[in-house]
Amino acid sequence: MASNDLKGKVVLIAGGAKNLGGLISRNLAKKGAKVAIHYNSDSTKADAEKTLADITSAGGDAFLFQADLTQIDNIKQLFEETKKRWNGIDIAINTIGKVLKKPFPDTTEAEYDSMFDINSKVAYFFMQEAGKQLNDHGKICTIVTSLLAAYTGLYSTYAGAKAPVEDFTRAASKEFGSRGISVTAVAPGPMDTPFFYGQETPDAVAYHKSASALGGLTDIKDIAPLVAFLVTDGWWITGQTIFANGGYTTR
Repeated sequence: MASNDLKGKVVLIAGGAKNLGGLISRNLAKKGAKVAIHYNSDSTKADAEKTLADITSAGGDAFLFQADLTQIDNIKQLFEETKKRWNGIDIAINTIGKVLKKPFPDTTEAEYDSMFDINSKVAYFFMQEAGKQLNDHGKICTIVTSLLAAYTGLYSTYAGAKAPVEDFTRAASKEFGSRGISVTAVAPGPMDTPFFYGQETPDAVAYHKSASALGGLTDIKDIAPLVAFLVTDGWWITGQTIFANGGYTTR
């Protein structure tokens, strides 16, 4: 089944309130999808409500779900609430991530645990629950990072915690493929959002802008359509990590 028309389809988006997640939520709603928008903290509530309002004011159907998904029971509840509301789920997208830029010797155990909880553990159990709950011919997509193809220091826990998602993606695609479910990961370059700037110095920002072959940081407007493609017409792509970064890194 391949179609750009998502009318009547149910999409669950972890981290779907703002930045890339918010744009994906709005774009898929415009294609006719019903969208479950997850967000983590009270600090994101206003963004979540704005994204919800944008969708509903345009005649779309969506709802908000706030939870810390590092508590695995919350992932189950997110899927269950979505399924209960719309009698099924067709697409599950995980945009959740946390960046830490820090020298290897200075990283604490608590920082390591937090980075792997958010970037790796959540991704694993999100895929697990999606495999249990999605309708046949469903789609699963996870946002990772182009640092997976970089040779660099300072991002050991960020790239390190995202790296297992490639293996999760391959394994899940193999196990869920008999039900027609495709599983992919998308690896953007440094994105021009607040998510990027928090840990970067002006010199580092200038370097990242200059590092891509096509010039500049990754624009979320160039990533959201790729995600939409992978969960519609691009469903035949499965078990793959797609590096979409303007030539920032490659394998």
